Amino acid sequence: MQYHETITLKDGSTCILRNGTSADGDAVRKIFILTHTQTDFLRTYPDECTLTAAAEAAYLHAKTNSQNEIELVAELDGVIVGTAGIGAVGGCEKLRHRAEFGISVDKAYWGRGIGRALTKACIALAKAAGYAQLELEAVADNISALALYESEGFMEYGRNPRGFHSRLSGWQTLVLMRLELDTGV
Repeated sequence: MQYHETITLKDGSTCILRNGTSADGDAVRKIFILTHTQTDFLRTYPDECTLTAAAEAAYLHAKTNSQNEIELVAELDGVIVGTAGIGAVGGCEKLRHRAEFGISVDKAYWGRGIGRALTKACIALAKAAGYAQLELEAVADNISALALYESEGFMEYGRNPRGFHSRLSGWQTLVLMRLELDTGV
């Protein structure tokens, strides 16, 4: 999928939201490692990142050429400061209406509207790809993320009290959320 939009952030600066390309492989790998160092709310730890820059480039190339999946980057002054994406839950008939959403933004850029802009872009892209439902999982203690998702129309449909096992805090409850895309929400 292709995407490109220039947005104005809360502080008046401009940010480019675009699909990541194979040329972004090293930068996306680095921002992945950075954001996964900054918070305990993401799925993996930085030391679990096994993708090389070349493998990340191949992944981004595949997403760019996909009809129903995408990996977006948020770029400020030529530097990638966040990523977000949608991916198919499955390709079989019973699952092809569902997509998963994931996002991470460099902590130095939190509070400027990048996360909301990436979320809105992914919602629009999921609709354009024909999905009927967009899903995510968020750590229950991640109050600001949950507030963002709720404000964009996501609804909680369950909790997994042993969703993550953190090296730092033990069990983390995951809040399961979904957004119906085919109901005018």
